[in-house]
Amino acid sequence: MTLRRLVLSAALLSVSLSIVVPTHAQSPITTDPAADKANPAAMQSFQLPSHGALLNAFVYIASGAGPHPTVILLHGFPGNEKNLDLAQSIRRAGWNVLYFNYRGSWGSHGDFSFTHCIEDVQSAIAYLRDPANAKKLRVDSTHLVLIGHSMGGFMTIQGGANDPGIKAIATISAADFNAGRLQSLPADKHDTAVKAIATHLADEGMAPLAGTTPESLANEIIVNAAKFNFVNLAPKLATRHILVLTSDDGLAPANDAFVEALHKAGNQQVNEIHMPTDHSYSDHRIALQQAILDFLKQN
Repeated sequence: MTLRRLVLSAALLSVSLSIVVPTHAQSPITTDPAADKANPAAMQSFQLPSHGALLNAFVYIASGAGPHPTVILLHGFPGNEKNLDLAQSIRRAGWNVLYFNYRGSWGSHGDFSFTHCIEDVQSAIAYLRDPANAKKLRVDSTHLVLIGHSMGGFMTIQGGANDPGIKAIATISAADFNAGRLQSLPADKHDTAVKAIATHLADEGMAPLAGTTPESLANEIIVNAAKFNFVNLAPKLATRHILVLTSDDGLAPANDAFVEALHKAGNQQVNEIHMPTDHSYSDHRIALQQAILDFLKQN
């Protein structure tokens, strides 16, 4: 009888231990959240207005009544890597994610330009701050974070610098278009620089972009080099929490200079992480997601 009781007690203990699983052990990368029948996770697609154009957009809405902190996820040039695996993990962690295509990209109305992209980010922020939209999408409009990859990283820095209400920003191999060097470009080197930049942009792929040419984009970069230079924007980001992710794609030096400028501006909330992978983080997708999720936990 005693032995049988011991066996039964051990079995009951085993069952109870298997049921009590600490919440912190469940990673949003691998574990779905508990279902909320009243306020389930959802996807809402719509067209986001920006300067007379309509941008193709959607929001991954997190489970629960909210309102939820929200990430605006910005794609690069031209936007082949959309990082939607990252977006899904962020949603499982309890955040909403807004994704959109800039003017003139991937079927969105209007003409593509870097200046238009900067304006489109501001339009996306304004859309989420509209009380009606925030209510419909269960968005906490006081808790917005920008995350961008490559050119999207550039747009993230611009968006944060232009809007002090953005809580934090994270960049993934942010592209600065060599703006630091182009800022002091001699006039007699202009045509050569335009040709080199245009060739690079054409190689990246122009097919998803409308109303533009590699040459017009190259000229735009050169004319706006001082405005586009990461280092010049650092003082406007001195009080924000910032994550800078780099890889073995040749963009790390510009990002290192940006981090150094942030420190000189007095920012003590900067974290830089380097990953030995390509520009798309092809073999570091889990590591990339974990780095972003760790960052969001602090915000």
